[in-house]
Amino acid sequence: MAEAHFSLAAEELFKIGPLPITNTILTTWIVTIILITFAYLATRKISPIPHGIQNVAEFAVESLSNLVESVAGDKTKVFLPIIASFFFFILVGNYMGLLPGFGTIGFYENIHGEKTFVPYLRSINSDLNTTLGLALISVGFTHYYAVKYLGISDYLKKWFSLNPIFLFVGIMELVGEFTKIISLSFRLFGNVFAGEVVLATASTKLFAFIIPVPFYFLELLVGFVQALIFAILTLAFMVILTNKEGH
Repeated sequence: MAEAHFSLAAEELFKIGPLPITNTILTTWIVTIILITFAYLATRKISPIPHGIQNVAEFAVESLSNLVESVAGDKTKVFLPIIASFFFFILVGNYMGLLPGFGTIGFYENIHGEKTFVPYLRSINSDLNTTLGLALISVGFTHYYAVKYLGISDYLKKWFSLNPIFLFVGIMELVGEFTKIISLSFRLFGNVFAGEVVLATASTKLFAFIIPVPFYFLELLVGFVQALIFAILTLAFMVILTNKEGH
């Protein structure tokens, strides 16, 4: 087993032309393939009486649909696909990072004259680029739906007004939209990266299979909660911004 390895930046494995492929990008491809395969197998032969993998899929989607409906009401069918995509992508990504071999199986290479360990696989949400991308998509879809439901005129009235007080409030709220990106991305990245550091630190050579066990159960809970928080915050932002009752 490799020694504890901490690196904020994802490690480059190889290049496709000028594009560097990091270990988090490789893991993202694997997570995507898993989700697509699961969706295909769950919907390949839909039965009126669900069983097996169809039963699991229906339970997961219905549970999430009920949660979204309690907040979004008649906008559930519109918001559910993006909310579910965020939740399942982040959840599977978080849990895959807990599998044996993640962050511990790799190779050594010389970087600036130092022998550095490069793992083949790494949790996708321990890379700030991934969480920042998810946050940008979240805020982007939120504003897209706001324009769709409000119209461009009412959408702009949320931020700009001839009344100086409302104009000031609108500009403050507009600044707040950028803080959503920072909040969503750094919360997810910070929790997942901190969990990786704790697990790597606890996995000493002598007690590698004993000490980390309680932390693994904790990370299972953290992985679920962080996926749910990201999805629920995105849902709340969408519901609030698409509300026609402005200031």
